[in-house]
Amino acid sequence: MTDLVTLAELGGSLAAIGGAVYARHAHPAAYWSAVGLPLSVARLLASYSSTMDACGLTVEPSRWRALAVRAVTRREVRPVPPRRGVIRPTATGLRLRLRLAPGQEPADVAASAERLRHAWGVHAVHVRDVKPGVVELRLVGFDVLRKVRMPRRLDGGPLRIPVALREDATAFVRDYRAVPHELVLGATLSGKSMYLRNLLTGLAAQPVVLVGIDCKRGVELAPFAPRLSALATDPDQAAEMLPALVKEMEDRYDLIRTRQGIAPGTPEELITSDVWGLPEDERPAPIVLFIDEVAELFLVATRKEEERRDEMVTQLIRLAQLGRAAGIYLEVCGQRFGAELGKGATMLRAQLTGRVCHRVNDEASAKMALGDIAPEAVLAACAIAPELPGLAVVGDTSGGWSRIRTPYLSLADAAATCRATVHLAPDVPALDPFRPYVPPVPVEASGPVATARPVTE
Repeated sequence: MTDLVTLAELGGSLAAIGGAVYARHAHPAAYWSAVGLPLSVARLLASYSSTMDACGLTVEPSRWRALAVRAVTRREVRPVPPRRGVIRPTATGLRLRLRLAPGQEPADVAASAERLRHAWGVHAVHVRDVKPGVVELRLVGFDVLRKVRMPRRLDGGPLRIPVALREDATAFVRDYRAVPHELVLGATLSGKSMYLRNLLTGLAAQPVVLVGIDCKRGVELAPFAPRLSALATDPDQAAEMLPALVKEMEDRYDLIRTRQGIAPGTPEELITSDVWGLPEDERPAPIVLFIDEVAELFLVATRKEEERRDEMVTQLIRLAQLGRAAGIYLEVCGQRFGAELGKGATMLRAQLTGRVCHRVNDEASAKMALGDIAPEAVLAACAIAPELPGLAVVGDTSGGWSRIRTPYLSLADAAATCRATVHLAPDVPALDPFRPYVPPVPVEASGPVATARPVTE
């Protein structure tokens, strides 16, 4: 009888272990909440002081504290770790704040992030500077980029689109007011189109003018034609549309200049140098220009095409240099974007502040995207595996970079969103000649509006 009880207990233990292993692989969020979170909190509380000492993050106590310890306990005075705040559990990990000791800096804690990860048994540790003397540790319990689930609370807003998930489980927000122009590079099947799809559908729900240049005969952007105010599907059409955008930019500068030329004595808040300072009833709608496969605009075969190319590149550079103040923003996508494309390519790339690099076929392509702003991110971009589409390295001219992954969004749902938001498209008369033809869609064939961001498998 005792043997049967022992075998039953053993079987139950093996079943529990097997269930935990399965949950850890198939349902990492549930495993973290049930098993990983309590274990990590216990490790953190039990080994906090010794771990900080091993990482070199402890300092000698103040003179008054040392005297108090000797007087009360008569034991040896030991170095003290940074003061720890309250541990805040999250759905993907933990958060806690540390008050740095005098002489310490956030870089000291960031340099020990890998040691802290192993000591506390978590997937990753990220350090964020909160305010002078205080840093926040964001402990991630599992690989959140393997199955992307966007946070429930998204920090969106006008021209702010939560488009992907960062490796620290926060949302990557594409903010056009902060980063007006962006370059998106990636090889075939790297997830570049999925990033563009999420970004475009996010903008479609706002009163923003969407303009597209898709020289692949429109196969990427044509499904979103109901929401596009203008679409060029070959270089010839792009050569006609770009001057219209430049003219629209110049008209907006004339509007700003007229506003600046108001009577003396006007309050400073009524004087502006860009469209965002204009009164809301006078402010033109922002324009976002999507360029898919930018290399097609640079490739030429004849002398006549070369002249057309030079003219288009000049207009794109003008839009990149002057468009921000006029409310015109660029989203440039391609597989490669280097000096070998032709005259003006490097100058145009220098104006694209934001950089997103998906999986590329060679190191040179990664250097084109990230080498001039974050050299250490080039190796991270080259290490992206083919079986992880949508994974990318994002950086900007501040030198910071991180890994992100875009959630899956089907083309049918994205197209349905664009059809449902047609009424939000602002009217721009200068772009009417380039408005794409949209055939009528039967009522029974219209799909549902994409309201939720599904999981990226």
